[in-house]
Amino acid sequence: MVIGVKPEHEETYRTAHRVVPPEVLRMIRDCNIRNYSIFLRNSVLYSYFEYVGNNFSTDMAKMAADPATQEWWRRVGPMQEPFPDRASGEWWAPMDEVFHVD
Repeated sequence: MVIGVKPEHEETYRTAHRVVPPEVLRMIRDCNIRNYSIFLRNSVLYSYFEYVGNNFSTDMAKMAADPATQEWWRRVGPMQEPFPDRASGEWWAPMDEVFHVD
């Protein structure tokens, strides 16, 4: 997944992610997300995670309904700048995998 971060918010975004609320981290895990990383380069955030559940849509709806997660998104969302060519309803845009090796 990929999204922009407003250049003037890069340091604030980094700082916020040093102390993610425990309730948000718990919800990520409860929604079957593992090995989750976000990388930042040149005002672009790259997200990688592994989904280990059985129903991604249901788990993402559960996450979106969580009050602690909603508050976290209100905090970090204004720092982000979605790509203009993302699909309707998307915030982070998916990327195509062009190479993988285990």
